[in-house]
Amino acid sequence: MILEGIVTTLDQAGTLNVAPMGPQVDAAMRRFILRPFQTSTTYRNLKASHEGVLHVTDDVLLIANAAIGRPVDPPTRPAERVRGRILTDACRYFEFRVIALDDREPRTTITVEVVAQGRQRDFFGLNRGKHAVVEAAILATRTSILPLDEILADYGKLAILVEKTGGADEREAFELLRDYVSDVARRRILDSDDRQP
Repeated sequence: MILEGIVTTLDQAGTLNVAPMGPQVDAAMRRFILRPFQTSTTYRNLKASHEGVLHVTDDVLLIANAAIGRPVDPPTRPAERVRGRILTDACRYFEFRVIALDDREPRTTITVEVVAQGRQRDFFGLNRGKHAVVEAAILATRTSILPLDEILADYGKLAILVEKTGGADEREAFELLRDYVSDVARRRILDSDDRQP
């Protein structure tokens, strides 16, 4: 199954990267598979350091900000067994090391082994509004590979769920994502108009 979470990695200089990611996991959580694109910072960091931390969180505002590349500076602490950082507000975390990396395709397959894990607080849960924001965040990361009219149509459906069941954080996160996708659509129209004779 796919578990939506956040992966933190460090570059060689120790700069933190926070990225939403949905690894393929099983219930044991001893190993899992990450599939970052080779254009991502997560890929570059894992290729160089072979270490990171997967977090399970219900903080959809952090997921939304990270999904669209907005600067985030969440509270962290040093990882215990790997060179990395743990998000202190995450519910659970899994420190991992890369055991196999296949980058023959643009979307790399990285198999990792969990070397330490912990629980920091209860998982509040994902109501329909939180689920809608997570889905919207995933769609926002796909603006270069999915038709924008389809993404915007999906956003129309997701907005109803956020309005009906979301709280202030969910509404803020969804608006942030909708504005981002709308900006991408506007820029694409302007670029297309500029290319017209």
